[in-house]
Amino acid sequence: MLKKLQLVTLLTWVGFMSYGQVDLSYYLPTDVTYDESIPTPQQVLGYEVGEWHVSHDQLVYYMRTLAAASDRIEIEEIGKTYENRQLMHLVITAQANRANLEEIRKTHVALTNPNSGVNPSDAKVVHWMGYSIHGNEASGSNAALIAAYYLAAARGPVIDDILESTVIIFDPSYNPDGLQRFSTWVNMHKSANLVSDPAAREFDEAWPGGRTNHYWFDLNRDWMPVQLPESKARIAQFQKWKPNVLTDHHEMGTNSTFFFQPGILSRKNPLTPMANVVMTERIAAYHADMLDSIGSLYYSEEGYDDYYVGKGSTYPDLNGSVGILFEQASARGHLQENQFGTLSFPQAIRNHFTTSLSTLRAVHHLRDDLLVMQNEFYKESLSMAGNDAVKAIVFGSEKDPMRSYHLMDLINQHDIDIYPVRTPIRKNGQTFSEGSYLVPLNQPQYRLIKSMFEKRTEFQDSLFYDISTWTLPLAYNLAYAELGAKDYSSSSLGSLIEEPKAPVRKVHGTSDYAYIFEPYGYYTQRAIMRLLDAGVLVEVAHNPHGTSQKTFVRGSVIIPVGIQRDKQSIIEKEIQTIATKDGIDVYALGTGLSTTGSDLGSRELEVIEKPEVAILVGDGVSSYEAGETWHLLDQRYGMKVTLLPASAVNQDISRYTKLVFPSGSYRDISSRGIDNLKKWVASGGVIVAWKSGGKWLAENDISGAKYLKPENDTDGYKRYVDLEQTRGAQVIGGAIFEAKLDLGHPLTYGLDQPTMPLFRNHSYMMEKSTNQYANPLVYTASPLMSGYVSEERLAELEATPAVTVSQLGRGRVINFADNPNFRAFWYGTNKLFMNALFFGQTISSAAAE
Repeated sequence: MLKKLQLVTLLTWVGFMSYGQVDLSYYLPTDVTYDESIPTPQQVLGYEVGEWHVSHDQLVYYMRTLAAASDRIEIEEIGKTYENRQLMHLVITAQANRANLEEIRKTHVALTNPNSGVNPSDAKVVHWMGYSIHGNEASGSNAALIAAYYLAAARGPVIDDILESTVIIFDPSYNPDGLQRFSTWVNMHKSANLVSDPAAREFDEAWPGGRTNHYWFDLNRDWMPVQLPESKARIAQFQKWKPNVLTDHHEMGTNSTFFFQPGILSRKNPLTPMANVVMTERIAAYHADMLDSIGSLYYSEEGYDDYYVGKGSTYPDLNGSVGILFEQASARGHLQENQFGTLSFPQAIRNHFTTSLSTLRAVHHLRDDLLVMQNEFYKESLSMAGNDAVKAIVFGSEKDPMRSYHLMDLINQHDIDIYPVRTPIRKNGQTFSEGSYLVPLNQPQYRLIKSMFEKRTEFQDSLFYDISTWTLPLAYNLAYAELGAKDYSSSSLGSLIEEPKAPVRKVHGTSDYAYIFEPYGYYTQRAIMRLLDAGVLVEVAHNPHGTSQKTFVRGSVIIPVGIQRDKQSIIEKEIQTIATKDGIDVYALGTGLSTTGSDLGSRELEVIEKPEVAILVGDGVSSYEAGETWHLLDQRYGMKVTLLPASAVNQDISRYTKLVFPSGSYRDISSRGIDNLKKWVASGGVIVAWKSGGKWLAENDISGAKYLKPENDTDGYKRYVDLEQTRGAQVIGGAIFEAKLDLGHPLTYGLDQPTMPLFRNHSYMMEKSTNQYANPLVYTASPLMSGYVSEERLAELEATPAVTVSQLGRGRVINFADNPNFRAFWYGTNKLFMNALFFGQTISSAAAE
């Protein structure tokens, strides 16, 4: 319907506006007047919108100035970023509504409860306007300056009618840290005479660029996982207000035009109702009409999908809302040449502002239908739940309650009812008791719950803009089961969780000889690191250790007291922290004798060295994967980690004991650097790498791992029109696979099941080692658990190594096939990575390639 490029004169696109500065009249509609008492961006900031890239501090200053001048605006700080920048939104509505705002909110939210009895006609429509979740897609946040001014200053029947019936949640910057980083870059490289040469430094950001947040995460993948402060604050407000429409303003390549949803129908999430698609199409007609009026080129229903629920345009669709993605061709600075001539920053801003207005008008005109659609969405959800044979999902881990807690906390943030399990629930040979939680399906968020827990291997399409699966209990490596009505009763459950509380464990006994704890806990290495930082000697047991009360498994951590009496008070303090903060039981030992396994003086115990970790970063390295690892170690494990430019390995690296190689080309490492790495490993260093980082090590004879070359399809005739579909279908964009584990291996300490789920979003595959002990994780013969993979790629992956350990002198190189720290929510494989950092050097040379 809307697949069209308007063949209009390109004067508006490449004319004088590309070379001169514009004022507000370039952007603003003329069907209203403007209150002169409301300050314009130029009056507050000292420049016209589009003349410079607004920094986040300037953006906040202008929003606060508007709020002080307008009786339509309330401003609220909803959180802070990692760089301590304000996360804020404006609540904008008619002045008469502000006095009764909380009642308006409650009435609106009641529509999501089918049993509330609220009539949709009694509610205000709620419209969320959000900008620039990718900081270097900055025309969105700069358009927010104009949109906020318009909503505050416009006068007349058009705007009055809109504001009387609408509450607007206005987020001018989803990503403050990225926006600040990018604005600094482009402004510091701006010339007085604008330079449009695409090769100019202005358009070539320094690594890691401004797209991401402080830890280099793509925030537009975190709406469902909610691992980051920006997302936590945003989702709390989303669930508080339950908007009818949410807009998400982005940028794309400079040679593009403008995209608005709907996307490709065959790639929508199957849990999204068709009513949502129809409504998106109806709203799209408003975008087309207004973009036509300013002569802009655009397209729809191509290129983008609506599948992964962690994206800003898909998450609302499974919450009874309509998420709308906008993609504007990016100037990536102030003025850049493209296939149409030149693209100016003001042009990009105007398109985003224009579609802000088109959505605002669509929401107003379609108010009744949007409110009814939202109400019907939740009625249908309860009906679907009633017809589902599965009535609840239970998950948990008695041995590691922290992973269970973190998944429970994630689910709780999405307005989903969840209960602790108090008495055992048994299903499919599994028992769920302490440390387990139950999620009933008979609740309004049925669709979102199904999306979080489902395993899916059949799809309408074989192409995905992002990942094809995210089954949460698999991500957390937790046991789970689907329950029927007869599998549990309410008497098995505790009270509805309102405020999640982390599990607390105990210190069992006191001792002046030694303490011990098992390695199952997610925060085992945090506990070890805290002890090492305090100067306490800590050991790892490579054999079980038995007492009359309990047998402690391989990988258990020993804290000798008798040989370090000067540290006894520190030890007593730290073991209390381990129990209360890390959720790990600690046991006193009165003797070194073992009833089974090894005594405490055995050679099977090994002193743990304090890891001095550096993560390689910089040009050619995946900033996402480096940032995920940095975040894991810095935020969760409290470790001091060096972000080491890859070129630094060309010099002395002797101060580090562990190096992490995320995916990357490592083009800045010279032949001297390669020699340095070989000598460093040979002297006892440990490298942990994955994906292309591991392949680079193998290609340069630092790792003994060998990589397979994916087979190409050699069938003869292929149609050109099928090229994208055929080649795209061979991409492993993000699926979950099963691997079998060697549970006696140091890399698997703390894991207690013979298999575990791994996440894979690439096609690098390793050959089996000639040393059968060097592959402690191997994909199973039928590894696909959930997600899309072609038959050809699946056959290649079967029974290949998921880990290869190799030796070089006294050191070890550990090649993971897959990123163990994916997007911060893949808690299950974090254990493998942390074991590699803390126990990698203890792996026997006889078990290495």
